[in-house]
Amino acid sequence: MWNINFLELFDRCLQLHAAGGRDYLSFYSASDLTFLESIGCQPREFYDFVEDLNNEQEPAASTALLIASVRRDYFLTVQNGQPSSRITLHEDLPTFGDTFEGIAYLPRILTKARGKLRGELDPDIMFCCGGDRHFLAQHGNIHPADFLRVVWAAGDDDAKVASYVLSKRDA
Repeated sequence: MWNINFLELFDRCLQLHAAGGRDYLSFYSASDLTFLESIGCQPREFYDFVEDLNNEQEPAASTALLIASVRRDYFLTVQNGQPSSRITLHEDLPTFGDTFEGIAYLPRILTKARGKLRGELDPDIMFCCGGDRHFLAQHGNIHPADFLRVVWAAGDDDAKVASYVLSKRDA
C-alpha cells in the first residue's frame, strides 16, 4: 500500500539526513522516484519534510503522510494523474504582511496551498514550512492537511477559507 511505502521511504530518508546526508536526490532509487511521481510528490518537497523534522522536530511523519494523502487524492481525482506544467514561483506569493478579511498571511498560505494541491510549487517553496505551521497554530491549531482539504473544497472562494480560519481561531 502506498502509505506504507511512503513511511518506509520517509524513515530511510530521515536516517540518511540525520547521518549528515544533504544531497537529497541521492536518497532516492529509481523506484523511489517512480513511486513519488505516482502520488504527485516532488523529491524536494518530500525531502523538505524530512529536513524539517530532523532540524525542527516538526512536522511529524504522520503529518507529512496526511499532506501527501491530500495531494495524492487531488492528483489522482482532479488531475487524473497528470502533473501540471505551471510553477508557482517566490515572486507569485503574496507577502507575509498581506491580509484577507483582516487575516495576515492568509493570502500567502492560500497561494501555497493551491500550489501544493496542484503540484505547482517551485522546489524552493514548501507548504507547511515554519511560517505556515505558525499561522495554522495561531488560528486554532488547524492541521495542515485539513487546511488543504478546506482550500480544495472552497475552490477559488477565498471567503470560505477565511470563514473557516476565523471559526477555528474563535473556537
